[in-house]
Amino acid sequence: MEEISGASAAAPLHTYTEAVNWINGLIPFGVRPGLDRIEKLMEYLGHPHRRLKFIHVAGTNGKGSTCAFLTSVLRQCGYSVGTFTSPYITKFTNRFQYNGEDIPEETLTRLANRLYPLVEEIAATELGSPTMFEVSTALAILYYAEVCYPDVVVWETGLGGRMDVTNIVTPIVSIITNVGYDHTDVLGDTLEQIAFEKAGIIKPGVPAVSCVSQPEAVAVLKEKAASCKSTLYLAGEQFACRSEGVQEDGLQSFIFDGPFRSIDLSIAMKGEHQIANAAGAMMALEVLRQYMAFILEDEDLKAGFRKTFWAGRLEEIPGSPRIVLDGAHNPEGAQVLAASLPKFYKYRKLNLLMGMLSNKHHESYFKHILPIVDTLILTEPDFRKKMDAEHLQSIAESLRENYAKEHLEILVEHDWDQALQRLKSITDDEDLAVVSGTLYLIADVRSALLQQPDSEKGW
Repeated sequence: MEEISGASAAAPLHTYTEAVNWINGLIPFGVRPGLDRIEKLMEYLGHPHRRLKFIHVAGTNGKGSTCAFLTSVLRQCGYSVGTFTSPYITKFTNRFQYNGEDIPEETLTRLANRLYPLVEEIAATELGSPTMFEVSTALAILYYAEVCYPDVVVWETGLGGRMDVTNIVTPIVSIITNVGYDHTDVLGDTLEQIAFEKAGIIKPGVPAVSCVSQPEAVAVLKEKAASCKSTLYLAGEQFACRSEGVQEDGLQSFIFDGPFRSIDLSIAMKGEHQIANAAGAMMALEVLRQYMAFILEDEDLKAGFRKTFWAGRLEEIPGSPRIVLDGAHNPEGAQVLAASLPKFYKYRKLNLLMGMLSNKHHESYFKHILPIVDTLILTEPDFRKKMDAEHLQSIAESLRENYAKEHLEILVEHDWDQALQRLKSITDDEDLAVVSGTLYLIADVRSALLQQPDSEKGW
């Protein structure tokens, strides 16, 4: 395979657009759990992932924010950082970042050409074609191992953990943010089953950090860590955080109490859930500082947490009317959103625009969100798996009597852009407009509001 893995084959992908279209063209192969195809790709390439230090992040919610905290702090402390995340909000290159900058288009094209013949070769075997996410993961590994050489790679799972493509790596620390009901069609429909899949990123001898709270899920994590002889740092047991409230400048302050020390921190990210995400990131950083000789000075560490930003998470868009974007798309996300909005914003009426994918269970989402909403606009994301807005309407109507405000108005507008215009038109200066649901909708709305015409959103 020496010749194939090199650049000797004629490059079939001539432009960045062609390269992205080829990778996205693999989407019909779907999500196929398993590591056989990625292992074969790595074998052809000489196992480049073995030369990198990874922080592996799994969980139902908070993965992206946790990755953002880790990236910001490590960069502030002088380390070079690769960050691999999904889905992306603006552009395909967002998922492959080095020190906060996207992979250059020409580099992505070159690496895609490197992978193209290997993908063709594997597709001709009984393994079948590598998927879009498998090829993206391989491209990320090539980028970090052979182009930019970061000190550490912050590495977010795509779906689950145990059978997720990203699980090909052996990290220096694993993080499981939390466990909730999401992707139950793939991961199972009990917390134990979902926790079992997430716990699959715990590797022999590698320390693990988690903010999981449900006793049945915690038991699964503890059993996995024990079988791997891995130290598990669990929120509420080995570490904890105490909120100190919101400061005048809008920062949330909290005290982190860990096994090695206590330290006061503050974050600009809104929502109490972000304190939990920051505490999980802090515990992982403490493991790196204590056992792996990472030099993390307190002043830099604190500055890194303060500076952290993550698009589409309680993000207020400048201008009038006030519009907040939040990618809450499952029950846990809705619960956090419903608790956070009245805490961080003052408003007369709350007008909420939402759209969802059809592979989710949305009754629980509505149970959390309906009690605080005055006007609900239901729309459809520009994505192949979108849920019909009338279907969402029927769910909301069925829950209206027991959960909604007495005068809740429910509107349906299939076109998301028209729905956004309607949201803006009904929101007065003292009101608050919120756009929530799948990140595919958030991405389109955000690019429209910020006037970013080259937005390419996707998984």
